[in-house]
Amino acid sequence: DKLIDPSSVSHIFRLSPSVGCVMTGSIADARASVSRARGEAAEFRYKYGYEMPCDVLAKRIANISQVYTQRAYMRPLGVATTLISLDSEFGPQLYKCDPAGYYVGYKATASGPKTQEALNFLEKKLKNKEHAEGSWEEVVELAITALSTVLSVDFKKGELEIGIVGGPKGNGEEGTDAAFRALSEDEIDERLQSIADKD
Repeated sequence: DKLIDPSSVSHIFRLSPSVGCVMTGSIADARASVSRARGEAAEFRYKYGYEMPCDVLAKRIANISQVYTQRAYMRPLGVATTLISLDSEFGPQLYKCDPAGYYVGYKATASGPKTQEALNFLEKKLKNKEHAEGSWEEVVELAITALSTVLSVDFKKGELEIGIVGGPKGNGEEGTDAAFRALSEDEIDERLQSIADKD
């Protein structure tokens, strides 16, 4: 729709300083789920004095989702949650939770209409690897290439949302940032230009 303000529509959310997520499915259900997950992460931080690890948050979200399948008067939330984090102990973390309450960790994953095609592409690229290798730029470019190949679309900067952990600090300072943040349109455009230059 040409009249919608694109900045008001997002599927990427920051749940805590170290954990971010992308929600696939009903955006209304996504906002409800994000609100609950943020509450759980904040409560954990208050209770234990450190940020809630990605795997613990994934398990909590999955447990809450599973309760929705037990009661006749509650419908399951129509949203798949993909969580990302950079853990100080275990390194890169990627978890996906489905509406039934199933959750599992991944090296790489996809959600949405062409999930299987995207997974096949990623399996070929990450064969015999623990996780995607290279700089954050190379990992982002791999993700964009996977999406572009599967959907047969050449993306423009305003058509993508990308969230990262372990990238450069958003304020231009030197070093890497373990916190989750969404890339700006200009940063996305740089990655798109880099992909175009390789082709």
